Amino acid sequence: MTAAGPTRATARAIARLQPVDLDELNAEAELQTRVDRKYIVPRTALASVLADLPAGARVLEIDGERALRYASQYFDTPSLDSYFGAARGHRRRFKVRARTYVDSGGSFLEVKTRGGRSATVKARVPVHGDTLDDDAVAYATDLLADAGIPDAPHLAATLEPVLVTQYRRATLLLPAGFSGDSSRGTIDTELTWISHDGRVLDLPEFVIVETKSGQRAGVLDRALWRHGHRPATVSKYGTGMAALHPELPAHKWHRALSHEFATAAPHPVAA
Repeated sequence: MTAAGPTRATARAIARLQPVDLDELNAEAELQTRVDRKYIVPRTALASVLADLPAGARVLEIDGERALRYASQYFDTPSLDSYFGAARGHRRRFKVRARTYVDSGGSFLEVKTRGGRSATVKARVPVHGDTLDDDAVAYATDLLADAGIPDAPHLAATLEPVLVTQYRRATLLLPAGFSGDSSRGTIDTELTWISHDGRVLDLPEFVIVETKSGQRAGVLDRALWRHGHRPATVSKYGTGMAALHPELPAHKWHRALSHEFATAAPHPVAA
């Protein structure tokens, strides 16, 4: 089964929103340091949530497109230090990926580090392709060391590609709510994971909604809550790796793996 896009009702709800360009989106709510909340929502339930957003909600539009294609190559060490850091809830942990904006062009190396207060700090630099050259390794080393990740030079030097994710993303700019600040949200459809050994996992009947705000929940969170959706413990990297490699410890993502991700089985890449 191939991954499905948004329903017609969801597409209409997104089409009704006013557009915002990338510069204004970043100026209003860049939120490189933020709190992320993720939700796994049935694709048929999303339209009613979007219809409940307050006036002033806008959607990123680039060259007339509002659902843009993304591809991310995740890197980890041979010992999967990044994966195990997340799976075991280490206070200091990291994630390294090369994200490609398929429609608008450009690839960036993103290094995400997490401390002890549920705040995510992300930094990125342009890269060419999805391999790490000496400059990228040096960049990752510096960021990991700054975050207090033990043995940062060795970890960065041994990073290798382990997983690719592909999806379409609509990005929302939300007006200020109780927090007093603008927030943003993303809606990912056509979700696909591809392991380094060539197996594929599609999640056609669900979308992943991610909200990005300050310490207080934003208006998209509150719309989701009103419709009965609660934050889920899910990671595109961690949950995808666990679904494709069931031998890995994955108690942290057990609920998602035993519910939504259980609706699809890995299959070989189509010839």
